[in-house]
Amino acid sequence: MTEHCTLCGLPTQTRQITAPDSSGTFCCRGCLEVWRAVGDVDGVTAEAVRDHTQSDSTIDRDTDPPDGLADAFLEIDGMHCTTCESFVSLRGAAYPGVETVEASYATDTARVRYDPERVDTADLPAVVSGYGYTARFREDTAPDQPPRDEETFQRLLLGGFLAMLIMPWYVFFLYPSYVGIETGILTADMTTPVGLYLPMAIIGLLAGIVVLYTGWPILQGAYVSLSVGQPNMNLLLAVAILSAFTYSTVALVFGSVHLYYDVAVTIVLVVTAGKYYEGRVKREATGRLSELTSMRVTEATRRRSDGSTETVGVEALTPGDEVVVRPGERVPIDGTVVEGVAAVDEAVLTGESLPSTKRCGDDVVGGSVVTDSALVVAVADEAESTLDRITSLLWSVQSEETSVQRFADRLATVFVPFVLLLGVGVTIWRLLAAEPVGPAVLAGLTVLIVACPCAMGLATPLAIAGGLRDALGRGIVVTNSSLFETAPDIDTVVFDKTGTLTTGEMAVQSVVGDPDALAAAAAVEQQSSHPVAAALVEYEAVATDGGETRATVSGFERHPGAGVSGRVDGERVVVGTPDLVERHVGALPEPLSAAVQEARTAGNVPVVVGRGGNAEAVAIVGDRERDDWQQVLEAFDDKQVVVLTGDDERAAARFREHPTVDRVFAGVPPDGKVATVRALCAEGTTAMVGDGTNDAPALGVADVGVAIAGTAYAADAADAVLVDGQLADVPAVFTLAAATRRRIRENIGWALCYNGIAIPLAAVGVLNPLLAALAMAASSLLVVTNSRRPLL
Repeated sequence: MTEHCTLCGLPTQTRQITAPDSSGTFCCRGCLEVWRAVGDVDGVTAEAVRDHTQSDSTIDRDTDPPDGLADAFLEIDGMHCTTCESFVSLRGAAYPGVETVEASYATDTARVRYDPERVDTADLPAVVSGYGYTARFREDTAPDQPPRDEETFQRLLLGGFLAMLIMPWYVFFLYPSYVGIETGILTADMTTPVGLYLPMAIIGLLAGIVVLYTGWPILQGAYVSLSVGQPNMNLLLAVAILSAFTYSTVALVFGSVHLYYDVAVTIVLVVTAGKYYEGRVKREATGRLSELTSMRVTEATRRRSDGSTETVGVEALTPGDEVVVRPGERVPIDGTVVEGVAAVDEAVLTGESLPSTKRCGDDVVGGSVVTDSALVVAVADEAESTLDRITSLLWSVQSEETSVQRFADRLATVFVPFVLLLGVGVTIWRLLAAEPVGPAVLAGLTVLIVACPCAMGLATPLAIAGGLRDALGRGIVVTNSSLFETAPDIDTVVFDKTGTLTTGEMAVQSVVGDPDALAAAAAVEQQSSHPVAAALVEYEAVATDGGETRATVSGFERHPGAGVSGRVDGERVVVGTPDLVERHVGALPEPLSAAVQEARTAGNVPVVVGRGGNAEAVAIVGDRERDDWQQVLEAFDDKQVVVLTGDDERAAARFREHPTVDRVFAGVPPDGKVATVRALCAEGTTAMVGDGTNDAPALGVADVGVAIAGTAYAADAADAVLVDGQLADVPAVFTLAAATRRRIRENIGWALCYNGIAIPLAAVGVLNPLLAALAMAASSLLVVTNSRRPLL
């Protein structure tokens, strides 16, 4: 039976690590060190950490489907609110062979867990589609497909045009007559077509088009709400819209000119405009997994027993299959090297800044890139692509609802029935008081209209728009509105090392020995694809001010896992590890040996250059710190600061010495980073700052995730992205978040105050439907005006 890591849950296979002072088995020393530091915090157990991350969430965090089941991710069009999640999930799960469907309104995505033996994968979109929802695989989305909010814009455009035909009648005739200004409309003949009956009927027809076409998403949301038994704001809106429209139509039939088609049209247009705005923000601010699919490996080159190869889908691979991975290709699935030696770039997955040399017997992770030579990889037992695991985990943590959304959902389940009952109660009370049916119904309608949550619906998105506006001005793209809720309250800030506190790029930091030897080294390395070779070539290009080498290189030879050699203008040059140079040109002089040892202690790569039978220089290659990393850390001196990295302890040692840094965890794999951040979240509100794909799940599971313009994975997972890639902008994220939260609270406070005053006034008859609509519009206008003010 396969053992799993106590912290991150990864299979330990042959890498089991234990310690006398820690219970459990770990996949690497990084996970062990994290467990020692946060695994036994008072009151914080593994179960408590899991409970913390799953509380108030319907999303299943189990990223591995049970035996016999598979997962598929579908893109869903047509979800208008969180209630749609339940409808899509319940309808899809009712299909034979489908275990569960977990829909996410936040990401417009659904994860379908199904039995491949009973359901054809190609049929899954049809299983979920219907009732206004359209599902498709993400890879089936055409690049030139129009934005999803284009349909909303078309509905809004037609509704606005029809409103321009409707509203002049109210402005110039009906409204003045309601307040006693004689316009002649009250004495007009409403019983014949030559009177006002026909124009009013046309107004009713145009209003009906606005309600049914422009307001269709609202009506659909109300239907879904009733279908799943979860009252939402769409239900309240639909009741108010249909009540105003129905009352007006009945009044028109009986010859009355007290028509409230304008109220129905106003509610539809205000809400639809808000939805359109929300859709634009959602589309512009969140790619949400769109780039992940393009980077996942879907095909593999499998070697047959006769030595020939065939191209197969990754899902067709079985344990023991041998896969050929050529230079520049991604390893399709986790496995073990059985043939070849090559440098493998795992930075995007593990955070390790230096490429790893892999040879027979070494494990490789799916999604890493083979750089300079081909490998043959045997598929491991229970193997999956690490990249696929990151994708699934990222979807899970992104799809959880924020506490603000959960509060809104709970408020809707109470507020909507309350208002509906209040409206009916007011009508019945008026009827029992012997009032005519018309005024009694009108009083109940007024309650429904005045309670329409337009101001409440605009309060948060417009305040967030102000935050987005000011953030964009500073090169910060906010991709998740929960940032404004949680960022001001952080207790801990976790910084990834590679690519965040450092540049994340291989570069020559210094040269010991003869600098001229690097010109010959760069000439040879031009024929290598190794990342260290690229650093040497770039260094020499800068040193010569971009000039091209005129040296003639012959006899180029690659030494897998060690370096390269060749003849430069007839002279033999060897570039690579100290062992390689010593074998070919002799022992290293003492200064060069000392430089090699010092570089290794600092976690860098010593590249020795041998020329003409002598070791002449050592180039120290490594990742270097950003210039402003210390100032940024000092900006959080009132918080707990943690540095988290996939690099080994030597590369992280220099950060332990900084007085602001409280903890440093080194050698931590991606899944271990997730477990670490979860444990820190259990201690207090935690922010994660990172840049790489390996950081993506940790960014997603953190209370606040900030990406330093790194990979598409990190940007998709983060709550904020620093598009200019400047570490110095990190503190500004939290300053803007605090200012935006204050603005949100101001807007919501006004919206609640409005409802608290307006609903009682409508219930006692002080307001009529017209005044209720005006009050609703005035409330929304106040929210808009407040939101347009600068934050800082």
